[in-house]
Amino acid sequence: MNTISKDISANIQYLDQEIFVNDNFDIINREIRLGQKEGVLYFIDGFAKDDIIEKLMEKLLALKEEDLSCSADEFKKKLIPYGEVDLDKEFPSIITKLLSGVTCLFIDGFDQVFEIDCRTYPQRSVEEPDKDKVMRGSRDGFVETLVLNTAMMRRRIRNPQLIMQMMSVGNSSKTDIAVCYMKDRVDEKLLKKVLDKIQSIKIDALTMNQESLAECLYRGSWLNPFPKFRYTERPDAASASVLEGKIAVMVDNSPSVMILPTTLFGIMEEADDYYFPPITGTYLRLSRIIINIVALILTPTFLLLMQHPEWIPESLQFIKIKDTINIPILVQFLILEFSIDGLRLAALNTPSMLSTPFSVVAALILGDFTVSSGWFNSEVMLYMAFVAIANYSQVSFELGYALKFMRLVLLILTGLFHVWGFIGGIIVTILAIACNGTIAGRNYLYPLIPFNFKLLVRHLFRITLPASEKAENQKF
Repeated sequence: MNTISKDISANIQYLDQEIFVNDNFDIINREIRLGQKEGVLYFIDGFAKDDIIEKLMEKLLALKEEDLSCSADEFKKKLIPYGEVDLDKEFPSIITKLLSGVTCLFIDGFDQVFEIDCRTYPQRSVEEPDKDKVMRGSRDGFVETLVLNTAMMRRRIRNPQLIMQMMSVGNSSKTDIAVCYMKDRVDEKLLKKVLDKIQSIKIDALTMNQESLAECLYRGSWLNPFPKFRYTERPDAASASVLEGKIAVMVDNSPSVMILPTTLFGIMEEADDYYFPPITGTYLRLSRIIINIVALILTPTFLLLMQHPEWIPESLQFIKIKDTINIPILVQFLILEFSIDGLRLAALNTPSMLSTPFSVVAALILGDFTVSSGWFNSEVMLYMAFVAIANYSQVSFELGYALKFMRLVLLILTGLFHVWGFIGGIIVTILAIACNGTIAGRNYLYPLIPFNFKLLVRHLFRITLPASEKAENQKF
């Protein structure tokens, strides 16, 4: 039985078996009397708004026999005053919408169901994301409710060209996905490619939300650690990207948004770059780039200089390790790299009431005690402390870990092959960045490769481009 029958008892029997009403306490089927006809309301307790259901019941119970002599379309328009109402007669789509929170009304004699959208989802407040905070600017952030996220985008872009295209992925989860773009600015080829890929996804469920979708969209090799997508939890950043002609992909139950196409320069941008005057924004952006480059090569460079102390200029002789080296410097760096990640993971699972004592204990153990015990040299601890802090100078977790993996490669190659290993590690890092594959199929280092001077200047310095240059950037 795939379509609605005019016999309501047959519909009730079939639907009760399909969605296991008797086994689920939160699936409600409320049988009511509408004039001389029988009716039944199906809804999910927790998704339906109680006050709307109450008013709807009052309206339905007040109906008379003559009110039910009209067609389903007339009944929908005149006698259901609450919520968005659609008509459907296919059971598979009805069940999907019912399990999504839509209230379904069956009436004896009608071969269509009335789908009344008066649902609400449990949600947290639209507070600022912990990882992407700004010193000045908007303090709201995306949440796990898709409709609320699209509303925050609409609030910022009041333009009829803004399109929110809805799709569903997953045989079991049937997760809602919204593709957001400006119709008059988006790259049509890229948009078609993204939509086709989403529609062709064959998967049981998006168990990990955004990450599951990302792995389905990009089927290439994931050995390259550099991020294939840009993520943001800020509505202002997502809206600005969409206005530039990019595509924002939002997944229900996920507070982050994927931005396409992706480049390294775009990932390293932050909202603070634009909430301050151009000179301040430029300083913040260049500082971030320089700090990340230094964090990548600092410890390998120090290791190389300790292997060849004769290369150290007279003015920098103070950087030499003067204490006894009980453990090879390479091993010290590797232990500290893994120890910092261990502390980070422990901090995520530490109750908030214990986070401060935990931080104090960890600082004592990794600081004074490890140096005095001879495990680590103070110079090694100093440089690793800078690297650990520098990892948080940019917002992307994925980029931070990619730089960490490249730093580990540099350290190991430098420790094994000295200067040639250092040079080889730099080449490997550059190739990993330049050859990183993305869904857009475009170079990860644009506008450096292919070279576009004006757009490169814009990515490095906080300046405003003329309209013609903006259009060129949008087409890319």
